[in-house]
Amino acid sequence: MVHKRCCGLDVHKKNVVACVLTDAGRQVRTFGTVTRELLRLLDWLQGEEVTHLAMESTGVYWKPVFNLLEGHGLELMVVNPGHMKAVPGRKTDVKDAEWIADLLRHGLLRASRIPERPQRELQEMVRYRRSLVDTRADEVRRLQKVLEGANIKLGDVASDVLGKSGRDMLEALATGGRSSWRARSTSSAGRSERVCALLSHTSPPSRRSPGSLAARPRRSWPRSAPR
Repeated sequence: MVHKRCCGLDVHKKNVVACVLTDAGRQVRTFGTVTRELLRLLDWLQGEEVTHLAMESTGVYWKPVFNLLEGHGLELMVVNPGHMKAVPGRKTDVKDAEWIADLLRHGLLRASRIPERPQRELQEMVRYRRSLVDTRADEVRRLQKVLEGANIKLGDVASDVLGKSGRDMLEALATGGRSSWRARSTSSAGRSERVCALLSHTSPPSRRSPGSLAARPRRSWPRSAPR
């Protein structure tokens, strides 16, 4: 026996099963996963004078439990489920929390490396920023694909489609005019000519009045010779 007063947690989405092993025996209780229930779990563990606690690293459900129990005098341990399954001797009628507590009591668990709280928070921020950058890149590629499908060569005249000039040209394309972009443009003369040619090529055709349609000459088709 390595740890005299230890606890094993079986963390699920909606509840946490805790098994405390002491010299007096074992106790098994079930708690919810909301903050109020986790605080009840912490009070119970402190009342039983638990010194070591182990839980499985299943999904992301262990993270809020670990964050709330951290810093209250408990030696926390997050264990890889694959390592636990490799340990022989488990009976079929033993619950997961009891099996975790039994392995922890005899020192048969190997803890996974969990960084400190500031480093974990920094990792979350970096991952979230990376996801935002990837999402923006996907949207830019999707926009370029739509423009290429419409035969609008905006990438030939703008290095950044969503830059200042690119947004102005997209606004001019959306409104169907080029005078507003030409008034705001500060690019070179050759580039301005290419942009104006692009806008004039993609601008919608002007509507004809009914009189202009009536004034158009009708095409005469040759009549077939009688048989």
